[in-house]
Amino acid sequence: MKSFLRLLWGLGPLGLSGCASLYFPPPPHAPLLTHQGEFYGAVSTNQHTNYALQGAYGLTNHLAVAGTFSSLHRRKSTRTENIDFAEASLGYFTRLPDKRVLEVYVGGGGGATERIERNDAQQTTRTLDGSLSKVFAQVNYARKKHDNLHLFNRDFPLTYGAALRMSYMKLNNFTINGMAAPGESNVFFEPITFTRTQIAGPVQLQLISGQIFGFRNNEFLKAANSVFQVGIVINLDKNTTLDE
Repeated sequence: MKSFLRLLWGLGPLGLSGCASLYFPPPPHAPLLTHQGEFYGAVSTNQHTNYALQGAYGLTNHLAVAGTFSSLHRRKSTRTENIDFAEASLGYFTRLPDKRVLEVYVGGGGGATERIERNDAQQTTRTLDGSLSKVFAQVNYARKKHDNLHLFNRDFPLTYGAALRMSYMKLNNFTINGMAAPGESNVFFEPITFTRTQIAGPVQLQLISGQIFGFRNNEFLKAANSVFQVGIVINLDKNTTLDE
């Protein structure tokens, strides 16, 4: 798995474009549920001021629901971007030997996107507006490591994992300067890795790092943003947890 992900990371520049996309990917969720009644919640952000709020709940000992809301509102000298996106999914999870967890999720989502472009005189030159829709499938795999992060005379347990997501995206109701324009669709592949360290009780610090690859050469709906998030995770479970 590690060799496969390193290869994908090296090929990353082939799947990216220097131009802005009308889609900014929310981080793939990785609840790592193991029991009925277990709850996972996370809030994260990145250097692009993209914020994500995520949650998941174990309906049974193997069935879960999960949801994500992601928001990006930023202004640069040449453009303003506004992207809001929400998704929901249904998943199957199971605990493997040696504290490993396997999760499989399928779901969909939708949202709105807008980009306002300006010239050097700060005059609006073009406004792009549309709606986004998505269906996706995702596989998560994680294993609790025996080593710890030792700081300030304390041991902080570490958890490592990976997620692979395949998504079919569509740009609908697309307009340029208020005039209807052809929409676009794309297939995205998102391999990511995540690391968590327990801070106190159910609270963990999480780092997500990954890439996004687009299979179609589009002008507006393309893989132009990598996946990187830093956030706080809360995992509440009245039964045995992954860290035990």
